[in-house]
Amino acid sequence: MSIVESKINFARSTIKTEKIFTLKRLVAILECSSRTAQTKLKLWGTFTSYNQNGKYYTLPEIPDFDVHGLWRFKNVAFSKHGNLKKTIVHLITSSPAGLTGRQLGELLGLSPQSFVHHLHHYLGISREKRDGVFVYFSDDPLEYKKQIQERETYIRQTAAITISDSEAVMILVAIIKHHGISLEEILRLPEIRKSKMARNAIQEFLAIHGLVKKTPDLQL
Repeated sequence: MSIVESKINFARSTIKTEKIFTLKRLVAILECSSRTAQTKLKLWGTFTSYNQNGKYYTLPEIPDFDVHGLWRFKNVAFSKHGNLKKTIVHLITSSPAGLTGRQLGELLGLSPQSFVHHLHHYLGISREKRDGVFVYFSDDPLEYKKQIQERETYIRQTAAITISDSEAVMILVAIIKHHGISLEEILRLPEIRKSKMARNAIQEFLAIHGLVKKTPDLQL
């Protein structure tokens, strides 16, 4: 084995033990120039961290990526999808119901303020304001339609969950007591106003349980 091969094997063995490394660290291990070290990075197919200013690298066999294709070691994060921009686009376009900046931040382990102001410029995604919050979707028409439908279903289910048992009883009592009462009339009842239940939560509760007041058919 040549001296060069021995150095390379030693470098890879050391890197595997340390799991992540910087360019400076690789230069020191290989005792080579930065340019030579950068060539090795490309040759080895290393992953570059999407945080820490892309300062860290890891060998392709090291990361144990999660279902989203993300992996963290200490406070350094990597993605099998590439840099931060490519990762964000992938997460949004592959999400079942689109993602908010906050949801993206939770997945990436980053503060949303560090990347959300760039999102509306990214190709492959679209942005809509829903219930006062920006939601990011795929810009592919078919995927967008699926994501919208899934998000609306999720919102309905979430709204239903936010109604507690005691609040559900309160609504049902109001409907029984005031036969034919409308949503607007329910919202004006003192006990409902005092409970501070959200309008959309009550509306979805009524819809899910088939309690929406029917509008009589017009007689033609």
